[in-house]
Amino acid sequence: MADHETVFPPGNGPTSGISVSLTAGTLQAIRKRVGKRGLSAYLERAAQRQIERDNLDELIADFDKTNGSAAPEAVAAKRAKLAGGTSSGAGAAT
Repeated sequence: MADHETVFPPGNGPTSGISVSLTAGTLQAIRKRVGKRGLSAYLERAAQRQIERDNLDELIADFDKTNGSAAPEAVAAKRAKLAGGTSSGAGAAT
């Protein structure tokens, strides 16, 4: 059994069996994508992505608390630059 005092980053450490409950539709959709044997790996990757998103949300909230929220126009301009377009505002979030 794993040492419960050891801290592992997401995606590392020994595996552990747990019981989870999913709606039938969600389970069917996952199995359709990965088959029966890919279920655990799929859920592991999904959990890791969610942890990354949660960490990013916390980082953004901390930044906003310290520096104030970014202006929507600045966000749209940066989004356009990242997408390789222009900052005309087309497709920008409102």
